[in-house]
Amino acid sequence: MHIVRFPLIALLLLLLMPGASSAQHADLSFLVTAAERTGFDETTRYDEVMAFLEVAVSQSPSLQMTTFGYSLEGRALPLVIFGNAVSTDPSVILSGDRLRIFIQANIHAGEVCGKEALLMLIREMAEGKHAAWADSAIILMAPIYNADGNERVNLFNRPRQNGPHAGMGQRPNAQGLDLNRDHMKVKSPEARSLIRLMNMYDPHVLVDLHTTNGTRHGYHITYSPPLNPNTDEAIDGLLRETLLPAIRADFSDQTGWEAYYYGNLPFRRGEAGWYTFDHRPRFNNNYIGLRNRVAILSEAYAYATFEERVLATRAFTVSTIREAIGHAAKIKLAIRDAEARSAPGLTQGVRFEPAQSEASVDILMGTTETRVNPYSGAPYFHRTDSTYIQSMPEYGAFAAIEAGVLPAAYVVTAAEAEAVASQLDIHGIRYDRLVENKRARYRIFQISGIEVAAEPFQQIREEDLSGSWEENVEAIEAGALWIPMDQPASRLAYYLLEPRSDDGLANWGFFSGRVAVGGKYPIRRVEPAMD
Repeated sequence: MHIVRFPLIALLLLLLMPGASSAQHADLSFLVTAAERTGFDETTRYDEVMAFLEVAVSQSPSLQMTTFGYSLEGRALPLVIFGNAVSTDPSVILSGDRLRIFIQANIHAGEVCGKEALLMLIREMAEGKHAAWADSAIILMAPIYNADGNERVNLFNRPRQNGPHAGMGQRPNAQGLDLNRDHMKVKSPEARSLIRLMNMYDPHVLVDLHTTNGTRHGYHITYSPPLNPNTDEAIDGLLRETLLPAIRADFSDQTGWEAYYYGNLPFRRGEAGWYTFDHRPRFNNNYIGLRNRVAILSEAYAYATFEERVLATRAFTVSTIREAIGHAAKIKLAIRDAEARSAPGLTQGVRFEPAQSEASVDILMGTTETRVNPYSGAPYFHRTDSTYIQSMPEYGAFAAIEAGVLPAAYVVTAAEAEAVASQLDIHGIRYDRLVENKRARYRIFQISGIEVAAEPFQQIREEDLSGSWEENVEAIEAGALWIPMDQPASRLAYYLLEPRSDDGLANWGFFSGRVAVGGKYPIRRVEPAMD
């Protein structure tokens, strides 16, 4: 069947001509995504996304559009902002007291249901729906984060996934980097752009839309809070005890579908257990938790039809916005409490292991049948309505196996000051440069071993430093960086700077070739009692 394509650029020009409707309740039924237009066989390409957004934003004074950065290949990353009297100026947005919610999709460009769902939701906003949200919230939406990966459509990307059958983009960006592993090392222009957005607009709530891999379960949506135990207890407690249960209930009321915490069965044979993913802040969700903000991961079920995944993701996003607005005061209080506790002396971990639940949980498992993609001839899995309950231990959290406390300050030697400052600037971590020598008591990490990974991960061979801290009273030379830990970003700074951190600068080989066994780690600790 030949699909007739109506160019969206032509529609844009038509709507922007004099006489085009600017009413708040515009009828945009003609404005459809590529997925809707093709019976959910295709996903929307970058140029179509940009044209779609231009049309939608032109129809409502509650919508504004800007960009927040660029991909490796120079594609502008669009950001749509919804709210009353809204502006794209960060200073204007930060000056008000409305709840700020950021929603991103397509960090993995083979997981495209979030992109389609956000486009549909933006269209609804342009039509005047959800107007009540604009009174109390500012909603920032980035529907096509991995723009370059989105354009690398191939029928054999994610081959077992249930559509879109005409192909989807690839998981990494144009550099071959997984953008959801790049929040600490920040080697991609996309990650730099995203973290810049976080620094500029400072959202209270951040939502990341994905599609699952692997396990055949009975949930249309699985979700997760930040998984790093260094996330403040106020944020973790609010999510697990209040916000996520409310979102789950609202989602089920909307759709009749089930949702639960993200998990997988072991990929290799072994005792059944419901295992979440990873605690490290290289993952977006966990990184946000270390920034003292509320993060929610959404994962649509890969073997549901593409249409169902899009609709489920849209419904979960609506539920998240509703419940976030309804709990706005509690969210802001949790963030204030987390920032107040981000201070010297706070115990924090650097290494972790999965923690087993005290009691088994009942997991809704599902079944699939194998079907054949009509275009590629490749098999894929299709969700059936047959489900069953399986009781198993849950590994939905982590516990520290190695920990320390936040120092009063970190000191970076003058020789490494410029390189480290560039990393601190990306993450918004505050520091001072010493203009003269400063005598202080501090601790130096003496390196006794460096274990380098046999194979590269994300194009880097990770390193594991071992050693011990020794006290020193030598003067700190002028030009060194002084990083005070009585700042909101102290949890993130700790994870980034500690030599034993499993996701910090040392782990990512930042000092490779400049540190050696028997030498000194170039970042010192000034302990609270030593300051």
